[in-house]
Amino acid sequence: MVMVDGHEFPTPRHCMSRVEQLTMVVEMNVLKRDSRLPEGAAPPRLIVCEQTGRWAVALGRELPESLRAHETRSVPACWEMLAECPAAFVVIELTAGNVDAVLSRMARFERDFPLARVAVVAARSMASYRWLLREAGAVDFVTSPRRLAALADAACRHLDQAPRGPQSQTERIWTKLPWAGSGRQ
Repeated sequence: MVMVDGHEFPTPRHCMSRVEQLTMVVEMNVLKRDSRLPEGAAPPRLIVCEQTGRWAVALGRELPESLRAHETRSVPACWEMLAECPAAFVVIELTAGNVDAVLSRMARFERDFPLARVAVVAARSMASYRWLLREAGAVDFVTSPRRLAALADAACRHLDQAPRGPQSQTERIWTKLPWAGSGRQ
């Protein structure tokens, strides 16, 4: 926050670090979205859509061991998985061959999947698409597998805060027990 004449104003985005920007985007989106999953929806998950597996491996190094990436190899397969799991965090690789498909899906992304978030990864040669995709709703655009830490943090925050489906009484009790986070049951 910036103080001007005793009033607090949000810090302009261009003055924030990349991590602060990602944190702000994820937190703002959590506040504005409906917190209920559609009936029968799968729980939130991390979806990585790419051709080779290179980005998923690099991202896996930055993620906690408890978080598994679900991989797809095509944009249509990614959107099918997203339809099953509408609160997912999607990491999609932008290539010369899928630019049109990604842009057309991104144009409808927030309307079709208001609980989900998408980040784009691409080769450095595709960097000119960064602001177009950010404007279309991507929470991040990364061009180096060595720079995935902030994206991994954003994915973890989103998945931690994403709505869950209705729980049974037994599940609610288990989550309130002191050892619930330890994996013992």
